[in-house]
Amino acid sequence: MMAGLVIAARFIQFAGAVILFGSPLFFLYGRPASGVGAAWRRPLLVRAGVFTALGTVAALLGQTSAMAGDPAAAFDPATVWSVLSGTQFGLAAAVRFASAFAALLAMIVWPPSRRLWIVLAALGAVVMASFAWTGHGAADDGIAGLAHLGADILHLLAAGVWLGALAVLLLQAMTSDPGDTVSMTDLHQGLAGFAGVGSVVVAALVLTGLVNSWFLVGPDHLVALAASAYGLLLVAKVAAFAAMLGLAAMNRFRLTPRLAGELAGHGPAAALGALRRSLLVETAAGVLVLILVGVLGAIAPLSAQ
Repeated sequence: MMAGLVIAARFIQFAGAVILFGSPLFFLYGRPASGVGAAWRRPLLVRAGVFTALGTVAALLGQTSAMAGDPAAAFDPATVWSVLSGTQFGLAAAVRFASAFAALLAMIVWPPSRRLWIVLAALGAVVMASFAWTGHGAADDGIAGLAHLGADILHLLAAGVWLGALAVLLLQAMTSDPGDTVSMTDLHQGLAGFAGVGSVVVAALVLTGLVNSWFLVGPDHLVALAASAYGLLLVAKVAAFAAMLGLAAMNRFRLTPRLAGELAGHGPAAALGALRRSLLVETAAGVLVLILVGVLGAIAPLSAQ
C-alpha cells in the first residue's frame, strides 16, 4: 500500500512540476497577441504549485515509512527529520518544496507579467531538476554518474517544456471561441510558437532517453525487456511517447496550417474541433507517461537486477 502511495505522490509532483515549469516558459516564447481569454493562467499555476508542494510532502512521508519499514514512521517527527536532513532524497525534496512554495509566494506578490513568468520558469526548472536526485539517475558514481545525472536533468527539463506547453495549448483550444478572431489568432500563434521549440525538445528527449536507457537497461539486457516488469513498463512509456510524437507532428504539419487556412476563409470551427480532439489524446498520452515514470521510479532498473 505504501508503495502505491509513493507512486501516486510522484505522479502528483510530476504533474504539478511540468506545468509550473513549462507553462510560464510557454507564456514567454509563445507570445499571444493579446491577453484575452487568459484568466485561467494564474489559477493553473497556483494549482500546479500546490500540487507540487503537497505531493512532495506526501512523497517524503511515504519514503520515510518505506525506509523505516513502518507506516507509523511517517508520523514520527524525528524519523521524518532524519530522512529530510540526512538523505539525498530528503534534501532534494526540501529543495523541491521550497521552490514550489517560493513560486506560490511570487504569484501572490506579482500580477501576471513577463517578470512573473521568468521567476516561475526558473523556480520550476529547479523543481524539475530536483527529481534527478530522487531517481535512478543519481545512483551511479564517477564520470559515468555525472553523465547519467546530466542526461536525466536534461530529459526532465525537456519533458517539462513539452508537457507544460501542452497543458496551455489544450486550455487555449478548449476555451477558444471559433467565432472570436482574437482568441483563435492567439491559439494559432501559440501552436506556431511551439513548433520550433518542439523540434528541439523531441531531439533532446530522444538523445537523453538513449543515454538513460544505456545506464538503466544496457545492451546486455535488451533481450530481457519483454521478460521483466521494468522492461514492459519502459516499452509502454516509449509507445506512449511515440503516440505523443505522432499527434504533435499531425498538429504541426496538418492541423495548425489547416487552422490558419480556415481563419482566412470561412471559419475555423472544424479545424478547432480537430485540434481539440488531437490535443486531448496527446494530453492523455502525456498523463500516461507521467504515471509510468512514477511506477518506473519505484522499480529497480534492469541494470541493477
